[in-house]
Amino acid sequence: MSQSLSYLFGTLLLGAAGSAIAASSVELSVTGLITPSACEPSLSNGGVYDLGKIAAKALNKDRPTALPAHLMQLTVSCDALTLVALQPTDNRLGSSSDSASPIKFGLGLINGNEKLGNMNLEMSSVVADSVAARPIGSADMGTWAPSPVMSHHYMTSVSDGSVPLMPLPFKLMTADLHILPTIAPAATLTLTEQVPIDGSVTLTMNYL
Repeated sequence: MSQSLSYLFGTLLLGAAGSAIAASSVELSVTGLITPSACEPSLSNGGVYDLGKIAAKALNKDRPTALPAHLMQLTVSCDALTLVALQPTDNRLGSSSDSASPIKFGLGLINGNEKLGNMNLEMSSVVADSVAARPIGSADMGTWAPSPVMSHHYMTSVSDGSVPLMPLPFKLMTADLHILPTIAPAATLTLTEQVPIDGSVTLTMNYL
């Protein structure tokens, strides 16, 4: 080996050793639980609410237009008693015409930037293992409060009303899911051509 190469390797080794001595460290931990039970959510009519065709002239020009509310049956079926919460994800995030509200889901965009409208999702008539229950919500999984309204900012579970409010384990839960869509004022939209109403929400199971 030439003297210059030996000198270079020696310099690199010394530099690496100096860096190793000076470097701080960080630890990565992977934690979690593997649960023997599993839950499966389902919605009536395959989770589809088809509003059909709505004439542009039927929309309010300068104020939002509330469209007909719709009721779906939400069912969560588990293999065994399980603590679980539903986490909604707005698949059209950023398209709600009422962006100031944390409980509104979007209905899609027109021309890439015109917000078509928004919708609320609300739970009622909750029954967990044949016992009446109530919907509750939490943003931190520690503090729960009564909340029939679902939001992509927090999770929704069910409780029997005991204080303090806590999620209730169940094998079978059913609830009415109310869908309340609203179209933005027609004056804010380009409606010279047919445009799709494109709301989409994913309900994901979270095991507690």
